[in-house]
Amino acid sequence: MSLRRGVGLAAFDNHQRTQQQYSDLGSTILTSHIAELSDQLVTFQSALKKFAQSHADEIRSDPVFRSEFVKMCTAIGVDPLASSSANRKGSFWAQLLGNDVNDFFFELAVRIIEICRRTKDENGGLIEVEEVKKRLNSVAGKQPASQEDIVRAVGTLAPLGHGFGIVKLANKDFIRSVPQELNRDQAVAIEATQALGYVSVPMLRDNLNWETARCVTVLDDLVASGLVWVDEQARPREYWSPSWITR
Repeated sequence: MSLRRGVGLAAFDNHQRTQQQYSDLGSTILTSHIAELSDQLVTFQSALKKFAQSHADEIRSDPVFRSEFVKMCTAIGVDPLASSSANRKGSFWAQLLGNDVNDFFFELAVRIIEICRRTKDENGGLIEVEEVKKRLNSVAGKQPASQEDIVRAVGTLAPLGHGFGIVKLANKDFIRSVPQELNRDQAVAIEATQALGYVSVPMLRDNLNWETARCVTVLDDLVASGLVWVDEQARPREYWSPSWITR
């Protein structure tokens, strides 16, 4: 019995040693791969910096070129607008191209805020990104902005709180400039107003199988936030998107 137990313990010890050897080998390979990937990442980032410096004018002035540059940055984990904690000189773009590109996005954000402010009575605080793009690019003497530029500029407004953000309604991007976040029911109701111009309690109830109380609550909340206007004279009441009324 003791002989058998000795053989069993020896086999167990051998198994443990084998497992440890596999574990050590795996750790060595993983460390080697991480070092190799880190070297590749440094090489990519160095090449990206040279590319940015060589094409600074195109990045500043051409929205399509700028968009492709952002995609390259994103692919290797570089956020062009984010400041590096290890480098206090500012963002990646600011270091490579001066402050022109950073200033472009911050100025763009200010112009977007102004458009949202001017049009709030027309749209209740929801304006399509494409409409903002048209208004921005209609101003002479300003660098053209793409849809991607606008979305990125709105992202720089995040420190201001929940007042500004991008929401997708009916497969279109909208800028929300009201502090209230849209819940799922409200988003569905807003999508309906974008398609038809208005909704009513019976429309929501019959098409979505919602209870009447649910429909009334959703629409009353949207009215309170200014995102829809109510036509009291219609029977049943109609809840209109402000952008349709002001067309």
